Amino acid sequence: MMLNRRTLMGALAAGTLLASSTLAFAQDKIYIPMISKGFQHQFWQAVKAGADKAAAELGVEVTFEGPDTEAQVDRQIDMLSAALAKKPAAIGFAALDSQAAIPLLKQAQEAGIPVIAFDSGVDSDIPAATASTDNLAAAALAADKMAELIGGAGKVALVVHDQTSRTGIDRRDGFVNQIAAKYPDIEIVDIQYGAGDQLQSTEIAKAILTAHPDLKGMFGANEGSAIGVLNAKKESGRSDLIVIGYDSGAAQKAAIIEGSMNGAITQNPVGIGYETVKAAVAASKGEAVEKNIDTGFFYYDKTNIDAPEIAAVLYD
Repeated sequence: MMLNRRTLMGALAAGTLLASSTLAFAQDKIYIPMISKGFQHQFWQAVKAGADKAAAELGVEVTFEGPDTEAQVDRQIDMLSAALAKKPAAIGFAALDSQAAIPLLKQAQEAGIPVIAFDSGVDSDIPAATASTDNLAAAALAADKMAELIGGAGKVALVVHDQTSRTGIDRRDGFVNQIAAKYPDIEIVDIQYGAGDQLQSTEIAKAILTAHPDLKGMFGANEGSAIGVLNAKKESGRSDLIVIGYDSGAAQKAAIIEGSMNGAITQNPVGIGYETVKAAVAASKGEAVEKNIDTGFFYYDKTNIDAPEIAAVLYD
């Protein structure tokens, strides 16, 4: 069957209109890149899951990326620069270095691109909001639990992921300040930084145990740090060492259930990702957003790890 000229032209016009409408929809869809600290920890996969959930519910496009390790500040800055070059509606950013990104964040501000900080804030008023755990309060709770478990006296040490991000600084200071304020008979003998890398943190923790054979407890301030401390405890044969971790993941959960890790602070990583995208969408539309979005935290150990409110925020 042959189409006459008028029918053919009509079909072509309809096809062109449909293609144009589809293109316009794609161009109008809100695009929000999220630059995380990395992918080496299961924590970031949980944050991504929350971001993807919000993107699906709100009908926006979200991309999620980060450097291979949390030591690659320059790589993260390159990712942020590339994301800004795409002129997104808004951007989510978890800073590895709270100072290094400020020049690029100023560029975003000048371009009218709202920035939502997540997990770790920056030393700037540029972000419209920060979706994160109250890390000072969470680490203070970890200090309280450590003090309880070691009987309120003795030597302890910390393995922290870095001293440049807000999470690293606040978890260190939250723990240290709480010990200083409430527990005069507890001495913090060392604080070391392992870039959140399990192997590096293991070696650091083993060196601390060698230098301080009478150490009673150790706090690992993120997933990689905590697993490093746990590895050092096992490899050094220090079954008596009290270990308090931070975050979740399969290895920490298993260690808490079998008793080699005494407890840990869990954040709400899915909530962090979800709230970041939600705030980014609102800010891109010129709507007011809450400056500090507290996504919550819990302490968990083998007595409550299966409780519904705890299980809901743990990840594998």
